[in-house]
Amino acid sequence: MINSIYRLTSPGLFEEAFVEVNLNDKVVIRPLYLSICQADQRYYQGQRDYKILKEKLPMALIHEAVGVVVKDFTGNFNVGDKVTMIPNTPQESDEIIAENYLKSSKFKSSGEDGFLSEFVILNQDRVLKIPDNINLKVASFIELISVAYHSIKRFEKLSHPKKEKIGVWGDGNLGFILSLLLKTIYTTSEIIVFGKNQEKLSYFTFADKTYDINDVPEDLAIDHVFECVGGFKAENAINQIINVINPQGSIALLGVSEINVAINTRIILEKGLILFGNSRSGREDFIETIQLINKNPKISNYLENLVANEITVNSIPDIVNAFNIDFNSNFGKTILEWNL
Repeated sequence: MINSIYRLTSPGLFEEAFVEVNLNDKVVIRPLYLSICQADQRYYQGQRDYKILKEKLPMALIHEAVGVVVKDFTGNFNVGDKVTMIPNTPQESDEIIAENYLKSSKFKSSGEDGFLSEFVILNQDRVLKIPDNINLKVASFIELISVAYHSIKRFEKLSHPKKEKIGVWGDGNLGFILSLLLKTIYTTSEIIVFGKNQEKLSYFTFADKTYDINDVPEDLAIDHVFECVGGFKAENAINQIINVINPQGSIALLGVSEINVAINTRIILEKGLILFGNSRSGREDFIETIQLINKNPKISNYLENLVANEITVNSIPDIVNAFNIDFNSNFGKTILEWNL
């Protein structure tokens, strides 16, 4: 089978490529909605290191998507099933290390082509059916939701039982999703969100409290924190967290930074803090995330607020337009309705 793939060949430039694919024991999926991630933007804008861009491009972007099964050679799905696609592709299994942390694992739109293609060809274990009651536009970014859920699972294993106050630093999309899941899972905990944009913070209606990072009460103390800032601002955020958090608290790091950040290790040692990194997610995280959303319809209702831009894609210029609109968007996700 010949498949059309739309690859980023250099920052800001997409080109169509024709690739022959083997369909043996595969599931053939037609994308319906795709969601642009910050990682996609960094490639599109050329904000990655030159050596990385040279190594990975040309490459099809997008690792957040929902689609419809058009052919299944494995017998696990019906034609017409709405499915989410798992971008992490493990090459081996390990009793200790999760599939998303194995060095041998491949990842769509990072080490190999993503979902910007006429059809997506996947192994059956990288495909999961979406319940009918989940909004498909929300389902398009289940991958990002599963990353937040994965970090909460790790938090539950690494943190101590006292969880009266849990803080989330970051008023962007990930901070929104993470604080929403925390409020759903830890119903008796006080979920407090810290950000710098009051307009964005106004969307966090489910949180118990929100604070401007420049106006945090001096006597505030929090048991555990999730950091969703990243970038060059991560340094200030992490150091502020270290000052606010209670002794022996845990700090889940999720913000991606292209630069090294300096943090106050003296206070980390004095307080006996746990800092742990979180990246990507795996099949089990997807399964449990879908179950959580399906069981709690309010999650999907809240997440609909993140659908900020909807772009119908009929041509490559439409892809370019979508990325440019997303780059200039202040809050929310840009969703591509796929007609290519």
